[in-house]
Amino acid sequence: MSQFTDAVGKRHVPVLDGQSCRIVSLVPSLTELLCDLGLAERIVGRTGFCIHPQHAVASIPKIGGTKDVNLEKIRRLAPTHLIVNIDENEKPTVDSLAEFVPHVIVTHPLSPIDNPGLFRLFGGIFCREQEAEQLCTQFHAALSDLQKTILLQKHTSAEAQPKHRVLYCIWQDPWMTVSPDTYIARMLALIGWQHWTSPSDKRYPVFDWNESLLNDIDEVILSSEPYRFTGQHVDALERQIGKPVRLVDGEMLSWYGSRAIKGLGYLADLASQS
Repeated sequence: MSQFTDAVGKRHVPVLDGQSCRIVSLVPSLTELLCDLGLAERIVGRTGFCIHPQHAVASIPKIGGTKDVNLEKIRRLAPTHLIVNIDENEKPTVDSLAEFVPHVIVTHPLSPIDNPGLFRLFGGIFCREQEAEQLCTQFHAALSDLQKTILLQKHTSAEAQPKHRVLYCIWQDPWMTVSPDTYIARMLALIGWQHWTSPSDKRYPVFDWNESLLNDIDEVILSSEPYRFTGQHVDALERQIGKPVRLVDGEMLSWYGSRAIKGLGYLADLASQS
């Protein structure tokens, strides 16, 4: 029998016809992927942040957030499979859930190109191989279109463009960003945007606005999630730091899974606006 390996090296066998399959997902973007693979009816629990696709998740019970999980509520749902992510979910919580959930599928995509592997991992485990391959085809087509767009811009530009240096903000009070070793930073790199490197070795470092930082960046990016930055934040920050500030759709740049297909098109639009 085929086996499929997750991000921590654990092997999973496919769910065969007639076998019980009750999925709890603690990862919003992967809840959406499961639905796009045709598995919505098998999802018995989701976080309050699992909001896409709205029509499919509306009837699925909520079990808390990505970190503040209601263990007893999940226990009562009697899941056979749990979907988690190394960055989004707390290990102690996952370890507690693993005591009564038979199959814990751990994910950790670090680059857009990891998405086809995610499609095939879930497609293989939950016997949706055909649907997974369709998503792979769509992803590679979107990536190819993005690459063509970038090449066209380079050919039509009168002179070589320097790296566009950006700082992507995910939170304020305190201000937080992402490290270059993250999915978000590698998404931005696809269009030649170079993310600021913090002196901290944390994946999501806290920072202060100072002259050194401002000299190292060309533009600040405010994401619509997890912090709900708005146009008002853009205006206030531009006045404060004297640098261009842009508001972006955080789901398009940080959600892996099937959302990444639309995310690649969104990147092409961002590149054309630079």
